[in-house]
Amino acid sequence: MTSTTRLRLFLFAASSGGLPLGEITFAKLLKNHGYATGMIGKWHLGMNCEKANDHCYHPLNHGFDYFYGIPLNNLRDCHIGKGSVFTAGSKQNINNAAPYALGLFFTLLATWLCGVLPIHSRKLLLPTLTLCALLGLLMLFFSQFRNWNCILMENNEIIQQPINFENLTQRIVYQAIRFIERNNDGPFLLYVPFAHVHTAHFAANAFRGSSKHGVYGDSVHELDWAVGEIVNALDRLHLSQNTLVYFSSDQGGHLEEMSPTGAVFGGNNGIYKGGKGMGGFEGGIRVPAILRWPEMLPASRKVDSATSNMDIFSTILTLAGIPLPQDRIIDGKDIFPLLQGETNESQHEFLFHYCSSYLNAVRWSPPNSKSLWKVIYFSPIFQPAGSNACHDTHLCHCFGDFVEQHEPPLVFDLIQDPEECHPLESKDFLTQQRVLDAVSKAVEKHQQSLFPVPSQLSVNNILWKPWLQMCCGALPYCTCDQDKTPPWEGRVL
Repeated sequence: MTSTTRLRLFLFAASSGGLPLGEITFAKLLKNHGYATGMIGKWHLGMNCEKANDHCYHPLNHGFDYFYGIPLNNLRDCHIGKGSVFTAGSKQNINNAAPYALGLFFTLLATWLCGVLPIHSRKLLLPTLTLCALLGLLMLFFSQFRNWNCILMENNEIIQQPINFENLTQRIVYQAIRFIERNNDGPFLLYVPFAHVHTAHFAANAFRGSSKHGVYGDSVHELDWAVGEIVNALDRLHLSQNTLVYFSSDQGGHLEEMSPTGAVFGGNNGIYKGGKGMGGFEGGIRVPAILRWPEMLPASRKVDSATSNMDIFSTILTLAGIPLPQDRIIDGKDIFPLLQGETNESQHEFLFHYCSSYLNAVRWSPPNSKSLWKVIYFSPIFQPAGSNACHDTHLCHCFGDFVEQHEPPLVFDLIQDPEECHPLESKDFLTQQRVLDAVSKAVEKHQQSLFPVPSQLSVNNILWKPWLQMCCGALPYCTCDQDKTPPWEGRVL
């Protein structure tokens, strides 16, 4: 699920890659041990393999009993007037290429009109018609992008195409609470990956204008409300004492994200350098996590040791009494002893941070030590120079001329320098070498555990394929609205 190119995610509902069925999700293992499993929200891990309704990568094939949500992503193109993800990442290339293309066009036109470049009209007919046909297909595709790719599903059925984001969060909350109510007499797993606060931002009427940070702040308010409603439902149903709630984020703020009018929509990573898409700097990978289980976890306990979202897998399975798979290496650790205060040290001595397919950095927490080191092998080249992001490309890329390789690698003391502004210098040579030696041995061992697999994010897998296009009507007219979720009647503010 990583890429070696600039394309690092699925942009089309009719792409052919996805989470391979050979992977084992904790939902699948919990389902096999009697848990009801539901997923409500954003999937974005593929849908079809060979035809438009095989749903080979669908959540229901990865261990979930129930699915209500978005199979692709919350893209700008899914919102009228919010811009396009395609132009956002290619603006600089378009600006650079446009003068040359226009210059070539007018030069050829002038030489033809002046007779310097004699070309018979018939010879121009076929390439002109071909070019017009290709442009027509391209225009059709982008004119229908919202209809074809912005989809709401319930289980295997398309229930809204294109999706209407008005009150979507309220519908997600409604379905989440209904799932809990249906399954409150037995063990259940509910996974709720909200569409917030991914761009394009949106908020229901009750939250518009509620913050001092525009629609981004409004969507954060709405997300806060949504989480609260689900937690309130657990309290109302007397389930809180035996239910673990885990709330976190998948990455830092997207610093390059701006609206078509220039408003900053990407969040703020505080003192930490970098942001979303950067696998090395803290701003891209250091995110908060909040856990709640009144029966088992002491309130207000703060844990500073490094953990990972990979730890969810091992922690949940251990709590459920389910053995970890033995036919593969499981990187996640059981962090429950850390959460309960039985230990103050994470089981992760080393954490390996990737930027797409490339090892970008390694974090080292030496045992029985308060030290915390970070080794960085390459850094993105920020644009413009002196900034903290890659505004020209909308996201920092991980290879080639987009990065600066460090030889020797940079070493940061994250205890003294969490902003990653001052790498160890030659006067700290002995410390620097000790850290690099330890990390080098860990990297060698780590890489021995890896083996090549087919890329799910290859160009071929990412490309739009008409035979995989999901449609609740007949192509190209894919429109319907069969969402039966009732209007929200609960407390909004």
